[in-house]
Amino acid sequence: MIKRILTNQLKRLAKQYPIVTVIGPRQSGKTTLCQKTFPKYQYISLENLDQREFANSDPRGFLAQYGDRLILDEIQRCPDLPSYLQSYVDAKKTNGLFVLTGSQHFSLTQTINQSLAGRTALLRLLPFSIEEIVPQVAKMDVEQLLWTGFYPRIYDQKLKPSEAMDFYLNTYVEKDIRSLANIQNLTLFEKFLGLCAGRVGQLLNLTALGNETGISHTTAQQWMSLLEASFIVFRLPPFFRNLNKRLVKSPKLYFYDVGLASHLLGIHQPEQLNRHPLSGALFENLVIADILKNYWHRAISQKMSFYRDNNQNEIDLILESGQELCPIEIKSAQTITESFFKALNYFQKLNPKDSTSPTIIYAGAENLKRQGVRVLNYRNTVRVLRNL
Repeated sequence: MIKRILTNQLKRLAKQYPIVTVIGPRQSGKTTLCQKTFPKYQYISLENLDQREFANSDPRGFLAQYGDRLILDEIQRCPDLPSYLQSYVDAKKTNGLFVLTGSQHFSLTQTINQSLAGRTALLRLLPFSIEEIVPQVAKMDVEQLLWTGFYPRIYDQKLKPSEAMDFYLNTYVEKDIRSLANIQNLTLFEKFLGLCAGRVGQLLNLTALGNETGISHTTAQQWMSLLEASFIVFRLPPFFRNLNKRLVKSPKLYFYDVGLASHLLGIHQPEQLNRHPLSGALFENLVIADILKNYWHRAISQKMSFYRDNNQNEIDLILESGQELCPIEIKSAQTITESFFKALNYFQKLNPKDSTSPTIIYAGAENLKRQGVRVLNYRNTVRVLRNL
């Protein structure tokens, strides 16, 4: 069993809050994490019809029968239950009573904010980070990693990635999409999802995306929100600070799991990535998602953005901490060239006081420092945390 970095935060916060809620995509390992961390807690899956009907029809009776020290899996399936948990924990006045999990971001966090504000800690678990599976990653080249992705079952059960992704998408479309929204034409939605993969690492233009899919701009917005709510994609916002430059206002689109994006692009073997036009964008997706995991799995909220101005000057990722900025360039090449440093030098001149620890993350093997810039192999993205 691979230990998850989030384990320490889960244990710590269970001692400080009556409820801890863990959210994340399906098959990211939430159930395994919670059961392993709290082996003496009773586990109840609200995906099971009988348990769900009991909790929905008689929530007081449900809690009276099971009590506390309880792991409630997929809590979004019982949207009224958190209101009764509120009364229960207020009466008990004890920490560590319940652990909740959920795989629908917006609806679940809205329920938590309404019913459990101040009573629950909220943690986010994504598929494996590189740091969590270093021995496995060490045996893979970058193309194989982009193709495989990071869903735990692929590693735990030694599954064939392309087959596992097919099953994942079928389950996702059938369960999550049908429960989140009444989409009549699932084939059209699947086309939309595939077109999103074709825009990985690009500025998001929902009007163009809707036109290509054959849906309205409003529907494209709704469907994008569904993908975000179920932890399939996320938007990286543009950097904004008064630099006397015209900056883009559109976000960039990325997938939480790069293997899923590769599968949606029709990449069925890692060798196809050697000549694929989006291999660089997928590598960028891998790095940015892994940095996000490094923060979320330590329960750290980190402001992340990208820089692009009207002259096409661009920095792939900027980490912000107060006034301090950490600009990061991401390069899929394995050989360091002078062109790697051009954008960072430009950004350093714009922000001579605030820009610190400029970093390049690339596909090469060496970790070094050159021209005042740290150059890191992509397997070492966790070192970025030490910048801020």
